[in-house]
Amino acid sequence: MSVLLATSGDLPQGEPGAGALDTALRARGIDAAWARWDDPAVDWAGADLVAVRSTWDYVTRHAEFLSWAASLDQPRLLNGADVFTWNHDKRYLTDLGDLPAVPTLLADDRDSLAEGVRRFGTAVVKPRVGAGGAGLLVVTDPDDPRLGRPVRSHPDYPEVGGPWVVQPLVESIRTHGESSVYVLGGRLGQRFDKVPGEGDVRVNEEFGGRVRAAETGDVGELVMRAYDAMAARFGRPMDYLRVDLLRWDGDWVVSELELIEPGLYLDVSPANAEPFVDLVAARAARGLRPCLDRTAKRSFSGG
Repeated sequence: MSVLLATSGDLPQGEPGAGALDTALRARGIDAAWARWDDPAVDWAGADLVAVRSTWDYVTRHAEFLSWAASLDQPRLLNGADVFTWNHDKRYLTDLGDLPAVPTLLADDRDSLAEGVRRFGTAVVKPRVGAGGAGLLVVTDPDDPRLGRPVRSHPDYPEVGGPWVVQPLVESIRTHGESSVYVLGGRLGQRFDKVPGEGDVRVNEEFGGRVRAAETGDVGELVMRAYDAMAARFGRPMDYLRVDLLRWDGDWVVSELELIEPGLYLDVSPANAEPFVDLVAARAARGLRPCLDRTAKRSFSGG
């Protein structure tokens, strides 16, 4: 059984904490290797399964990345290229059906950005294709000169421009932070709570954010609702899913769905390693993507 774990050129050994995943794969007798998604020498067709992991450079090369994903044998690709195409653009946040989510407007130019700021008062503006907090702005003035211009928010990041999404600033990000919960192979997995750095609203570690493993608590039902909603949308259950959550008016709401390459936070806790290997082993053994099965066994577990 062979598995290729897709990564980027700046992370040739995989995501932070990848050693825990490597060890768990070896213990299960799975021949796994990390490979750059854009390396033309890689024989992707020779693997029993391809799992997209730390391909975090795709945000500046998304057309190329999506073309690569579509070129693979889809039953062997976890989640699938059609899922990636839908999820890579934050436009999907306006298409979540009855899932409670942070209100989201689409903006293509300075005028539509300004209108979003007027509507929300204090607004978060971020690129529709982006990750890691790159290009995010908190704006209170519709005439803010930064609106509509490319933003370089970190020395290691390129400038990021539009199109954008505009959302109200969810003030609980400063106190409760954001929670991320995984569903791996149909089972509710680890929760991680993230708080922003001093004076920031971004929970990303590059901007001073802090992450800790936590008990699942009261978010399990909403997370599994999101899992079921994605299964209904694509006609099959997702192999993996991360749901990012915020507190809005006293309730939990979806802030993001991560269906392409969510980091497993293995450097914070190895708890996601074994469940991820479980799903890899099960999928590789079956060979084909599973059909939709709403009676699939679920396990609600703590941290």
